[in-house]
Amino acid sequence: MAIEINGTATPATPRPGQCLRTFLREQGNFGVKKGCDGGDCGACTVHVDGTPVHSCIYPAVRADGKAVITVEGLAQGGALHPVQEQFLAEQGFQCGFCTAGMMMTAATFDDEQKANLPRSLKGNLCRCTGYRSIADAVCGTLTHDGGAAAGAARPASAAGTTAAQAGQLGDNVPAPAGLAVVTGTARYTLDVPADELDGLLHLKLLRSPHAHARIVSIDRTAALQVPGVVAVFTHEDAPAQHFSTAQHELYTDDPDDTRVLDDVVRFIGQRVAAVVAESVSAAEAGARALQVEYELLDTVFSPQDAMLPGAPALHGDKDAVKARISRPRQNVVAELHSELGSVSDGFAAADFIHEHTYRTQRVQHVALETHSSIAWLDEEDRLVVRTSSQVPFLVRRTLGRVFDLPEDRIRVVAGRVGGGFGGKQEVLTEDLVALATFTLRRPVQVEFTRTEQFTATTTRHPFTIKLKAGASKDGLLTALQLGVVTNTGAYGNHAPGVMFHGCGESLAVYKCANKKVDAHAVYTNTVPAGAFRGYGLSQMIFAIESAIDELAVGIGVDPLEFRRRNMVREGDDMLSTNPEPEEDVRYGSYGLDQCISLVRAALDRGKQRYRDAGLDDLGPDWVTGEGSALSMIDTVPPRGHFAHTRVSLLADGTFAADVGTAEFGNGTTTVHAQLAATALATTAGKVAVRQSDTDLVEHDTGAFGSAGTVVAGKATLMAATELASRIVTVAAALTGVPETECVLDDGGVDCAGRRVLLADIHDAARHQGVQLAVEGNWDGTPRSVAFNVHGFRVAVNTGTGELRILQSVQAADAGVVVNPRQCRGQIEGGIAQALGAALYEEVRVDDAGRVTTDILRQYHIPSFADVPRSEVYFASTNDQVGPLGAKSMSESPFNPVAPALANAIRNATGVRFAELPIGRDKIYLGLKEAGLVPSR
Repeated sequence: MAIEINGTATPATPRPGQCLRTFLREQGNFGVKKGCDGGDCGACTVHVDGTPVHSCIYPAVRADGKAVITVEGLAQGGALHPVQEQFLAEQGFQCGFCTAGMMMTAATFDDEQKANLPRSLKGNLCRCTGYRSIADAVCGTLTHDGGAAAGAARPASAAGTTAAQAGQLGDNVPAPAGLAVVTGTARYTLDVPADELDGLLHLKLLRSPHAHARIVSIDRTAALQVPGVVAVFTHEDAPAQHFSTAQHELYTDDPDDTRVLDDVVRFIGQRVAAVVAESVSAAEAGARALQVEYELLDTVFSPQDAMLPGAPALHGDKDAVKARISRPRQNVVAELHSELGSVSDGFAAADFIHEHTYRTQRVQHVALETHSSIAWLDEEDRLVVRTSSQVPFLVRRTLGRVFDLPEDRIRVVAGRVGGGFGGKQEVLTEDLVALATFTLRRPVQVEFTRTEQFTATTTRHPFTIKLKAGASKDGLLTALQLGVVTNTGAYGNHAPGVMFHGCGESLAVYKCANKKVDAHAVYTNTVPAGAFRGYGLSQMIFAIESAIDELAVGIGVDPLEFRRRNMVREGDDMLSTNPEPEEDVRYGSYGLDQCISLVRAALDRGKQRYRDAGLDDLGPDWVTGEGSALSMIDTVPPRGHFAHTRVSLLADGTFAADVGTAEFGNGTTTVHAQLAATALATTAGKVAVRQSDTDLVEHDTGAFGSAGTVVAGKATLMAATELASRIVTVAAALTGVPETECVLDDGGVDCAGRRVLLADIHDAARHQGVQLAVEGNWDGTPRSVAFNVHGFRVAVNTGTGELRILQSVQAADAGVVVNPRQCRGQIEGGIAQALGAALYEEVRVDDAGRVTTDILRQYHIPSFADVPRSEVYFASTNDQVGPLGAKSMSESPFNPVAPALANAIRNATGVRFAELPIGRDKIYLGLKEAGLVPSR
């Protein structure tokens, strides 16, 4: 065969049945990614004789005699392809895992295709960006119509920053990995050349076909006879230690209810056995050859049923205290019961009461890089795990607990991570490769399929919320009462935290003397739930913000005005389930009032634009409406979130920053470079950031809970600030000039007119034995609060249920924005993901407990055509807690979107939709039930 790859003929021959994607990666073309293996996501797009194809479904044999171009070959003659230049200029990526495929598709577009991107990009999915920056990159428009902000607030402009400016706080500094992302050279978890991992083995899992069963026996004989199979691991080989796959600073936050491999399976898709082989295909064949005898056990799929007397107890054999499970024999993982004031008195004082049940669904993270890990033993016989994780240091700790190893025998490294959204705050692969590598003493790799992601990792927790709320006719809340049941699935990873956090800021943002909550997190024989963007807040906020609108309508007050009257103001106690406010949470700054004003003004402008353009009359079957919702979030998780950073002056006068936190599209690399550059009076390009390696620094809790900027960033700022002081001290000693007359600048120190270069300062310090490397530590407390307000204008066709979003606007109180373009991208990505959850995303589980939406074409995440361009605005605040006035802004943009959309539909139609997702069929049926569907 003769296959030309990037201009060079390859001597390799594809295996029978091999797809082009795996063939290209075996030849070292790691820019070709796997997101689905079903032709659904486009991450693997390459050119075959100039035509873009999805290489995961293109047989490699068909490339015989053809020229194949991957992203590594897109640049010609040392110059970037125009589409690469545009993606770099517009920062048309966040995690970057989809970017190579997106560019390969866009590189072939003519003007007609660029004019119809909803159709032209339908085969390429992005989970991070919200598509706006991608559109600007593809079209090369360099347009940044962030919108005009009212008053002192700032529009979220993405206007480019010149090279001279690109360095410090408030600049639109490009991502340091940008060039590597657009050229396909950024290295994600499995992008490791074969010659670096001699003897690499592959691990595949046999998973349970039953929702609840005891394993009686596993016969490995046939599996071990499959050519290439090296070993089979079962519960008999696994450590006895119970742990939680959830990862928090305090591992006691989660129940110890999980084993690496268990003799009881509690959901369809749970691990039964691990087969390790010389190839993926051999491991898969070995898994199929295993013979397993099961004893079937009773099942329960509804959390309400699971709490009834006589229901099968999923973890009834566990000790409640030792495992930290509230009531294992009643399937209750955790529970909360609280009353502030008297809700009965509050309802007695109400002039209007709203009572309803709200439901939210399972949602999958759909990070385009699936869970994957590689483990090996280094020269010192240490276990090294390279993994797609948000929490490498916590993974190391968990592996130490499970395998009874000191942490200095384990190193965990996260390369560039292809999306997370909370789904990679777990140990789901690392324990498997550790077990196999320790036993076989060879490198072992595991990579989940997209189906495994849906059926065997984690989802958002489904919530059922029975809500009762009262208001007086003068527009004040009198009582809020909630009965909350969350379905954590078969295991309790994150169940307590999601329940407690969900009931926290969602209630605390409103002043109300009478609040009552009864909440239960419950086991069922279904796929486990876990951490998901918003961590319980999005579910609770959907119910509470929907109820706030109903109360406003009931007493005849504008919904935004009703929110103004009842929301907390700076200085107010933020109370949810405890009679006293959390002592370490404070108003570092307050911009909620600005956010409401910005959204109100933007919606008014949008309505006027439609009128001026003559677009407000959509036809006789269309009705229009507006809706809004607000949210508050603590900027750091409670009970400690730690970060350690080291910032050093290098011999050439540049700087290095070693940080523990991970980069998965959250932009922490850029933020750390900017914070350090600001303190060191230099530019971000002169600060090299290394991260996500447990060998680099002492400890980092991890990149979750929106802590990348406000915790790890604060540690970086502290270290850089102290380093700047030490540099000035050395310069003063060199020149004999008082330190007060020495000023650090970009490249040196000006000492009363005499300039000393940083390279000379480094040499002088080395000779003096002075260490120009400084440690920075931060423990995550005190904590501030961040605010987001979202507004929609929508049109609904009463005859068909079709929904059109006419305008989408979000205002964010992010404090001093470190990088406006990047922060805007985080908000746009959060809006897009939240729209998917609001309108169509749902992990469906059938009556037997089986996930039926197990591939991307059955599970609709937003494509380019689905996402409107949102206007994004920043309030003008300066936080006294965060680094240089910054707040967090990764999770929070997601939270107010679904209730704002539901409120807009309610305003347009008069019908309250209280269950997510609100699909077109549900809208039609709801309108029909209300008698609003026009007769024909």
